[in-house]
Amino acid sequence: MKNIILDIQIACSNKIYRPEKKDFEIWLKKILKDKKKMYEITIRIVDKTEIQEMNLKYRGKKKPTNILSFTYSENEKKSVIFLGDLIICNTILQEEAKIQKKLLKSHWAHIIIHGTLHLLGYNHENHIQQKKMEFLETNIMLALGYQNPYLF
Repeated sequence: MKNIILDIQIACSNKIYRPEKKDFEIWLKKILKDKKKMYEITIRIVDKTEIQEMNLKYRGKKKPTNILSFTYSENEKKSVIFLGDLIICNTILQEEAKIQKKLLKSHWAHIIIHGTLHLLGYNHENHIQQKKMEFLETNIMLALGYQNPYLF
């Protein structure tokens, strides 16, 4: 992928399912469409212990979560836009997909899309922002051939 620099870090022992680099690139390409810009993103796949520690340290929540996104904010006038980091817990994604009766690959796609939208400045802190973000996520998922992630 010519306009995305993707660093994938594997820091968990759970190998049941992890997307391949090409999957991440396909999902990111649907969001990062400006071919004139160069984007860099790091995706770190971790276990529950690491994500719980990070969730406590950075969000003050003493529980594991499926994804954390850390935006890099000093991108003005840079040739490469470093979007930030996505920290994802593979085990939690597997548990959620099972509970929500979703295909694991589809759930991964949704979480990557969701986290990347956060890196681009979208959030769901109020009802209007939540609806806008869910609308974008749903349209991207449908364009990729997946089902609406909010219908489960």
